Amino acid sequence: MRTHFFTTYLLSKLLPLLFSPLGIFLILLIIFFIRKKIKFVYSAIIVLIVSSNGVCSNTLWRLLEYPWKRLDYSLVDSSDAIVVLSGGGISLPPSNKKIIEWNDPDRFLAGINLYKANKSNRLIFTGGINPLMPSLPPEGDIYIRKAIAMDIPKKDLFTTYPVTNTLQEAKAIKKLLNDEISASQKKVILVTSAFHMKRAKRVFERQGISVLPYPVDFKGVKKFFPSLRNPLMWFPHSSSLNESSIAIREIIGRIIYRAW
Repeated sequence: MRTHFFTTYLLSKLLPLLFSPLGIFLILLIIFFIRKKIKFVYSAIIVLIVSSNGVCSNTLWRLLEYPWKRLDYSLVDSSDAIVVLSGGGISLPPSNKKIIEWNDPDRFLAGINLYKANKSNRLIFTGGINPLMPSLPPEGDIYIRKAIAMDIPKKDLFTTYPVTNTLQEAKAIKKLLNDEISASQKKVILVTSAFHMKRAKRVFERQGISVLPYPVDFKGVKKFFPSLRNPLMWFPHSSSLNESSIAIREIIGRIIYRAW
């Protein structure tokens, strides 16, 4: 069972790499070495240049983040629970497990602020894990520890069993809500990155959970056409390549989850 779990996780992370800009670039080069046709080299270069272009990556991000906008806490209705999905990029240096390094705390902080705004007396974190890094505890455990340090009552904090993807998160949240809430229709404020919100919302709703979206972690440039006047947007850059790759991965996720 554990081997199947590990294999499934590994495949879910590796397969999208084949369709990433770098993956396509390498595949085209391999085809060139096999077939000896220069057009595959030209195609590989074009894929790399276009995907590492700031205009391309920003267009993809704006597509994925549509139609979400940043919301003030006062605009959100109260709910049965505030659900914060894993994915904050937490890491623990191997030399000291008491030190937490944050890649992006937007989801966590939004959950804390929504709780303090009295939008719910239940703050739930999903227990995201990385099977390739068994030394890291579930992300939800770390979030709870930090929330307690920020004076959030322990009785109002919850986390799910370990999960590795959005569907597992939705199922785990459904089980936790069924244990905590007797009402047939559960309503939650769902906190996740804007580019991930549409897929997450669809997956949660298929589990019979009513969702109030609270998107965070916006990456697309707000004013698109004025940004085109920035000459740096037109030059290839490694950060743009990374952003395009993440965006394409999310597009693949939406196709697999049928969540457009």
